[in-house]
This record gives sequence, structure tokens and C-alpha cells, in this order.
Amino acid sequence: MANSGSLTHIDRAGEAHMVDVGEKASTARVATAEGSVRMLPETLAAILAGNAKKGDVLGTARIAGIMAAKKTSELVPLCHPLMIEKVGVEIAPDDALPGLRVTATVSLTGKTGVEMEALTAVSVACLTIYDMAKALDRAMEISAIRLVEKTGGKSGAYRRVKD
Repeated sequence: MANSGSLTHIDRAGEAHMVDVGEKASTARVATAEGSVRMLPETLAAILAGNAKKGDVLGTARIAGIMAAKKTSELVPLCHPLMIEKVGVEIAPDDALPGLRVTATVSLTGKTGVEMEALTAVSVACLTIYDMAKALDRAMEISAIRLVEKTGGKSGAYRRVKD
């Protein structure tokens, strides 16, 4: 794993604090995260056919992910509330898992990044998939939630090397 230096949310006394971004320049920032939900092939088929008891799994998970990105600062204690300009959540079937791959991209022009918002969107979308399909398959597995790439800000661009 890459180490980018010291922790910015911890002061010299070891106490957690929200970072002061007041003096930072606003820049265009974009972050993309991904995750997956592994399930039985029959569960995937039922979701794709629209046969889950709770309704439209993919549509509901997409909306849940978008809502979660907007509420990240309420969920993660030291995140700044942001004026997000765009959140996109894509959910695609993957027969190799078998299951669903979730990707979220969040963007804004601001003083701090949107990595946490993208990761939160993916996490909540995956949880929503699990919740809506658990009656079909309680052994579903949520995994591989991670940052794929980010651009903007003082630290520059990052792109995950494919596994």
C-alpha cells in the first residue's frame, strides 16, 4: 500500500480534528470507487428478471448510493459537508462472480476531495442490494470496496493498478 505521509486528521497530541480547508484553492475533483456483491447464480437471475420480493433491486440500490454520497459527512465524523455536483452509480451483472459490480463516480469543484463520498455510495448501494435480496440468498458477500481513481487537489491524481 502507498503511504502519502502523515495523518492530517490527528494533531500533535494525538487528538482527532477536522482539517481546515479554508485556505485551499478550489479545484475540479473526481473520485471513482467500486465494490461487488457475490451471490448465487439463481439470485442474480432473479434480480435481473425483476423477481425480488422487495421490488427493483438495481434502481433502488442506485438511488441509495446517490443519497449516501450526499450524506457522507453525516456518517463519517471528520468529513466536510460538500456541494457535490454529480453522483453516478452504475450496477452491472458479472457472471464470473457471480453477482453485481457497483461503481460510483462523484465530482465537484471544491477545496477537498470526494473519495469518501464515492466509497460511501458504493458501500450503501451494495448494502441495499443485500437487503433487498437477502430473502433469496443470505450468503451473499459484499467485497472489494475500494478507490479506483481520483483527480484534483494538491495530492494530484491516483489510479489503482489492476489486480
